[in-house]
Amino acid sequence: MKVSLIIITYNWPKALERVLESVATQTRLPDEVLIADDGSGPDTAAVIARAGEHFPVPLRHIWQEDRGFRAARCRNRGIAASVGNYIVLLDGDMLMHPHFIADHLMLAEPGYFLQGGRLKANHAESERLLAGGRPVYAPWVKANFHEFDGTRRLYAFRQPALARWKARSRNGGRVMSCNMSFWREDLLRVNGFDERMEGYGAEDRELVVRLENAGLRRRALKWAALAMHLEHSSRAQENLNDLSLPNNRLLHDSIEQHIVRCEHGIDGHLAEFASSVHS
Repeated sequence: MKVSLIIITYNWPKALERVLESVATQTRLPDEVLIADDGSGPDTAAVIARAGEHFPVPLRHIWQEDRGFRAARCRNRGIAASVGNYIVLLDGDMLMHPHFIADHLMLAEPGYFLQGGRLKANHAESERLLAGGRPVYAPWVKANFHEFDGTRRLYAFRQPALARWKARSRNGGRVMSCNMSFWREDLLRVNGFDERMEGYGAEDRELVVRLENAGLRRRALKWAALAMHLEHSSRAQENLNDLSLPNNRLLHDSIEQHIVRCEHGIDGHLAEFASSVHS
């Protein structure tokens, strides 16, 4: 199995530097890392170039022009440029547990895709980590466990046996593309993220709807694939289900119409990266 890790980033080079350090210490390295960059400036390119000089696996910078929040298109470009038959998605503000990639592979199975979570470090802990401190993966870590989109204290340590049991006993969990993995062929089948979805929100939930419409099932990653999220201001809307938002209307259409494949997705980028993928 070849694994491609796709890390999305936007103008936070210090965080990306720490994330790449956590990649380099994985017990099972990905076969390649692609930085899907939604229009960052030269400081981010410099971090990637420095890391690439001694990085243990191929490291590629897939940049697109900054035209606002275009995470769907950005990730699609990363997927199109990748060579792995298994794809792991990560946000560029999340430090990975040393067994992060190994845990995704431990639970990878045809017919399924995996949904992980994130431990949300509080302000003081985020500052410590950005300064070079080592992450703590334990229930006593300084994290915001009360936040609705963070991992609960109960799951804040690694336990593979419990992780296997949980993955097979419960589907789902909150949809968050910051920590997910898929078989490449499944993403190509549904054509990846819908690039009509611009601005923050719903592009990951809409992808999950189409994958499930295609007959795939989602498994929850608990006690495994741990990642520490660095604190920053959020762009999330107060009401995530507000149907006046264009992205939510597209999500609603995919649910109501049982859509499997989007029209504007990965296939729009495959030709651009065909030569590098084949080589």
